[in-house]
Amino acid sequence: MKKTLLATAVVSLLSMSSAQAATILGFKVGADYWQADTTNAFNDDSGVAHSFNDDSSQGSIWIAVEHPLPFVPNIKIRENKLESSTGIANADFNFNGHNFTDATSVTNDLSNTDFVLYYEILDNDLVSVDLGAAYKLMSGSLRVADAGHPEEVEIDSGIVMGYASAQVGMVGLGLFGFADVMLGVDESNVYDYGAGLGWQFDGLAVDTSVRIGYREFNFDVSNFSGVSQNTQFNGAFAGVELVF
Repeated sequence: MKKTLLATAVVSLLSMSSAQAATILGFKVGADYWQADTTNAFNDDSGVAHSFNDDSSQGSIWIAVEHPLPFVPNIKIRENKLESSTGIANADFNFNGHNFTDATSVTNDLSNTDFVLYYEILDNDLVSVDLGAAYKLMSGSLRVADAGHPEEVEIDSGIVMGYASAQVGMVGLGLFGFADVMLGVDESNVYDYGAGLGWQFDGLAVDTSVRIGYREFNFDVSNFSGVSQNTQFNGAFAGVELVF
């Protein structure tokens, strides 16, 4: 009898531990497709701005890890692919020490990775609020090329940013509204925000959210990695997020 009770207790303990383990760590993975209008303005060697517009698809993928440990922030890593390009028929300017004339191409790659540390201030079925800080590490370049000579400056510095995210849901319907924003601290004219609507479908092991909305990334900097520019990506996006 005692052995039976002991075995039952061990099985119950293991079952409870297994159930609790599922809530100790939570994982989110997601991806967005972003159809963005882009406005570019970059300065040449003499400080004169050259502007061009572009309309192209961009994308983001991310993973987040959440846990119940007090005072230890959750973490989110988001990879953003952002690139625009144009051709200039009759260029006449110096860039990175080279004089460009006639037909010239310009490619502005502002791809970056967001490293976000945040705390869940509120987390329930109606409202959730996250606050924290982020570091946006740029990994792109500004490339100007004519028929025989390309010049490329790597844009690889980082930006310290504040981070906030909020979600408001409608219980029982799976519908929710969301917004997230990142504001530059050391580069105050850099920001990245998105807002929209989503639908969540609960599953046995994985919850799935489908999201649509609007996103804008503003990158207005002076002598950032040796480049001065004012570029905006903005437009509608659609994506999916899986919660484990």
